[in-house]
Amino acid sequence: MAEISREKLVQALSTAVDPTFEKSLGDLGTLSDVSIEGGRARAKVRVSTPSDQLKRTLGEALEALAKEVGVESLDIEWDVQIPTREATSEDPIPDVKNVVLVMSGKGGVGKSTTAANLALALRRQGTRVGLLDADIYGPSVPTMLGIQGHPMSKDGKRIQPLERFGIKLMSIGFLLEDPTQAIVWRGPMLHGALQQFIADVDWGPLDYLVVDMPPGTGDVALSIAQKAKITGVVMVTTPQEVALQDVYKGVSMCKKLNLPILGVVENMSYFVDPTGQRHELFGAGGGQKVAEFAGAPLLGQVPIETAVREWGDKGTPVVQAAPRSASAEAFTSIAESLAERIAAVHFARGGGEKAPDPSGPKRLRILR
Repeated sequence: MAEISREKLVQALSTAVDPTFEKSLGDLGTLSDVSIEGGRARAKVRVSTPSDQLKRTLGEALEALAKEVGVESLDIEWDVQIPTREATSEDPIPDVKNVVLVMSGKGGVGKSTTAANLALALRRQGTRVGLLDADIYGPSVPTMLGIQGHPMSKDGKRIQPLERFGIKLMSIGFLLEDPTQAIVWRGPMLHGALQQFIADVDWGPLDYLVVDMPPGTGDVALSIAQKAKITGVVMVTTPQEVALQDVYKGVSMCKKLNLPILGVVENMSYFVDPTGQRHELFGAGGGQKVAEFAGAPLLGQVPIETAVREWGDKGTPVVQAAPRSASAEAFTSIAESLAERIAAVHFARGGGEKAPDPSGPKRLRILR
């Protein structure tokens, strides 16, 4: 077998296109440490999303390119570099790379379920994640994550968040002596609590801080947006028209506050009965309508499954408890699309030629 030159291998591998940015690895400068010994080669590839689907797709294409030039096997080392928001010098959480608000203008659409499962799905991809329960009047995170306790302070200045499943957590629910206790606060007290949850909590280095927002279009989003630079918003809806009318208002509020909408999640999209027949109990197409109104992609649709409610009530979200279930796989796919969308938004902001379609990892094209 003729000896394969490193230069020839580098040239071949550099033509593969990263589907997140729709540019070749050579153009992006994300291919490095290429070596070859006999018929075995190694390469390091930098990616901006932890998506397993993207790694599989890109890896298969790189292996095919390597074989075309005579390499028997290719070992790929993935270097995941999560992009960072443009935090100012006054930002209270400079070590948090991305702040993602999960919100809706409508109550009861599953924001807390979505926030908890997205946070867990991102954590299971190997990233550092925090979850902030910003619903002061109706905190759900303690129940959904199955955790109680009172946060402590090591230095008397900053609060240590609680932790479960590797996720850092903060909620007003952790500070209540009685979980049935009602919070009766006016706006200034609410604003002060939110500022403390952001500025006075020792979140440490995080790739993603997911914020579970309250329903409606109140001043919580404004308070958070004034305190820290927001990467973007995930808008949650259900398919029926009565939900859409309120969600549209949430989208309009985001536009007024200049909060980028990263995508839309359609929750409770359909139900599959034991015979395999699909039933769209709340209608169809609502999520796509919101996405079109927001000018953002539909990140995914989550089916109705009893397991989502059961595991949420037990304190272990379905992504953690039953990762092979249809709803867990939907949340995992949405998390991968969200991570890719965040990378695409950062790329476009940084002067990329064009933002790619962020609907999810695509079939990898090879430049010829």
